Amino acid sequence: MLPWKRVFRPLAALLLTAAVAAVPAATAHASDAPSRGWNDWSCKPSVTHPRPVVLVHGTLGNSVDNWLSLAPYLKDRGYCVYSLDYGQLPGVPLFYGLGPIDKSAEQLSAFVDKVLSATGTDRADLVGHSQGGMMPRYYLKFLGGSAKVNALVGLAPDNHGTDLDGLTHLLPYFPGAEDLIKATTPGLADQIAGSAFLTKLNAGGDTVPGVHYTVIATKYDEVATPWRDQYLSGSDVHNVLLQDLCPLDLSEHVAIGLFDRIAFHEVANALDPAHATTTTCASAFS
Repeated sequence: MLPWKRVFRPLAALLLTAAVAAVPAATAHASDAPSRGWNDWSCKPSVTHPRPVVLVHGTLGNSVDNWLSLAPYLKDRGYCVYSLDYGQLPGVPLFYGLGPIDKSAEQLSAFVDKVLSATGTDRADLVGHSQGGMMPRYYLKFLGGSAKVNALVGLAPDNHGTDLDGLTHLLPYFPGAEDLIKATTPGLADQIAGSAFLTKLNAGGDTVPGVHYTVIATKYDEVATPWRDQYLSGSDVHNVLLQDLCPLDLSEHVAIGLFDRIAFHEVANALDPAHATTTTCASAFS
């Protein structure tokens, strides 16, 4: 691949993510969600689905726009569904997930406590896209989240960081670039493969006991790369490649979280494995 193409592809993906986040609403935030059927604080989990589901958006996403398809999908299947905004930088509206990831995990911890209190439950399930599938692992491992979470489902999570299709390997050739990223957007710096944050997160193993982990990846991912680095190792881990379920699925990093119903079907299976059904190309119409 020509060098300029290696630079353009990940940058284009990030711009696409930002554009998608900006289109639906100029002031999207969690308080808008009730009108769309989730963040209903009066919702009580059913016997069939006894745990609330907390949706964790990705970098540059927010609690509404990232979930305009998946939240109603789960709500229609009888789940109490909630989403939060995290990682906001001062003076930066709309685009979240840019702050230090350990601090974002603290925000997730407080939000899960709020959800558990409102629903009267002991445990929640977490579903996250991109950073939102990786960041909760810090909460589980270091902030006591393993006692409050039953399952973590990651859609294209950068569990072992990303090289942005090789782009990050160019940083040493630009003196001061890495320090600038750390200073201005620490949430991005934390996600670069080999960062101090990821070294701490993955030291001693990818998982913690008592939590069920599912990773749903696509081989067409151009942001969380290499895509195989999304996979986790552990005794209670289910790693899934979308194209093994449906070879026709062309979703890349953004699409897998925003509107891919084949991926959503696999999310539903992970949340309720006792009633799981085979995910195929036909799941796009289920």
